[in-house]
Amino acid sequence: MPHPLLDALGVADHPRVVEPGGARGAGFVVSTNPATGEPIAGVRLDDGASCERAIGEADAAFGRWREVPAPVRGQVVRAIADEYRRLREPLGRLVSLEVGKIASEGVGEVQETIDIADFAVGLSRQLHGCTMPSERPGHRMYEQWLPLGAIGVITAFNFPNAVWGWNAMLAAVCGDTVVWKPSLLAPLTAIATNAIADRVAASMGHEGVFRLVIGTDEEVGERLIADRRLPLVSATGSCRMGRRVGRVVAERLGRCLLELGGNNAVIVEPDADLDLAMKAVLFGAVGTAGQRCTTTRRLIVHESIADAFVESLVAAYRGVRIGDPLDPATLVGPLVNERAVEGFEAAVRAAREQGGEVLVGGRRASVPGSRGHFVEPTIVRAPASGVLPIAMEETFAPILYVFTYRDLEGAIGMQNAVPQGLSSAIFTSRISSADRFLSPSGTGSDCGLAYVNLGTSGAEIGGAFGGEKDTGGGRESGSDAWKAYARRQTCTVNFGGAFRLAQGIQFGEEQ
Repeated sequence: MPHPLLDALGVADHPRVVEPGGARGAGFVVSTNPATGEPIAGVRLDDGASCERAIGEADAAFGRWREVPAPVRGQVVRAIADEYRRLREPLGRLVSLEVGKIASEGVGEVQETIDIADFAVGLSRQLHGCTMPSERPGHRMYEQWLPLGAIGVITAFNFPNAVWGWNAMLAAVCGDTVVWKPSLLAPLTAIATNAIADRVAASMGHEGVFRLVIGTDEEVGERLIADRRLPLVSATGSCRMGRRVGRVVAERLGRCLLELGGNNAVIVEPDADLDLAMKAVLFGAVGTAGQRCTTTRRLIVHESIADAFVESLVAAYRGVRIGDPLDPATLVGPLVNERAVEGFEAAVRAAREQGGEVLVGGRRASVPGSRGHFVEPTIVRAPASGVLPIAMEETFAPILYVFTYRDLEGAIGMQNAVPQGLSSAIFTSRISSADRFLSPSGTGSDCGLAYVNLGTSGAEIGGAFGGEKDTGGGRESGSDAWKAYARRQTCTVNFGGAFRLAQGIQFGEEQ
């Protein structure tokens, strides 16, 4: 029997979905509940031919969709958002069931897609170009932003709904169609999410705007990133994956929007509101079981308050409830699979070998009656030397490395001394420290996201989201991130009738 959530979302009879026992051979994958180890459903994978067909359908639909006025495209997106509102609870629970997020985070992720859709609806009437004066009499200059094409979107397991939403809703109002390749660890959420959007758009006369391809990197991913019909590929995942995508897309002179790894730090000054800092660090470090790109992975705390602050943080960790993510009392659910648990254990081992002290956690967690992939949220204090090489790497698990500092310059230097540059935060009550951290000369935080008196996780959709260095440099979601999904055209109109050249160039007759 199909899972009740699939039935509630209208995809129990979807042609891609099969009983787990029927998912045999290379053409299938089984989606498994990471909290129990039990299979949810089998999913039929795309091959090269079906991937080619999906890209072709999106390319053909682009020719029609681009002709729809932008405000009308916005009305389609508004209707999609309304359907997500209606199905927010079951879709959010499916996120929790498939990837292990606690219930509030699963529903919150769907709300994020609703929010970006609302943002996109308003944007559909504000795709502004600018005007500028021409140096030539009788001439007018302006810029306009035009639909780009069919967009390739590659997403990771940890945000199986919202990251697609960031891309797809903005792309749609810009006049683009979307071909989505989701993670094989979260195919059911992708099927439901895309089916809802496709169903609404088709009911309004716009078929083919949202296409879905589910398959391996070799069979589907490589085709998608190499296809010239996809002028932009937006990819979220590991730095290794981003380098491959960036190289292949660049070779065909396409565009990339890369959202890759993060190794995010929180600096705590001695004058900070320590209760506020404690709550933010706790959520930032253990939320989503440490499987966010914005997870707080390093705590840089002033030496004068380090012992007391860390002692309180350890006590808070001991009170965190680990278990079934659909239980409202649970604060930390499972890691996504056994491989993630093994990565957690390897990182803890390396930390110990490098002189780190495990203050709390560091082991698999025992949850009665479950065969899920649970671990204990872990705090590791760096040795007195401050050298802990494992902390330079991103481990997708709830491990927090603690360092101390004497002066703010040193703390900012420690924060910036990692390859990634996604999210950063400082807790302080001094304006001078906050402004130093947000220095307009760029000598403060080198991350794409910088916060004062709030944690590294939980970005709002109104601001552009993304990071620097090995994080890839992409920007998604709010602000003017929509420009990534459009092409700019500079237009000049000669309404005066005389032949004139710029820069005062004379050619032939006197101008």
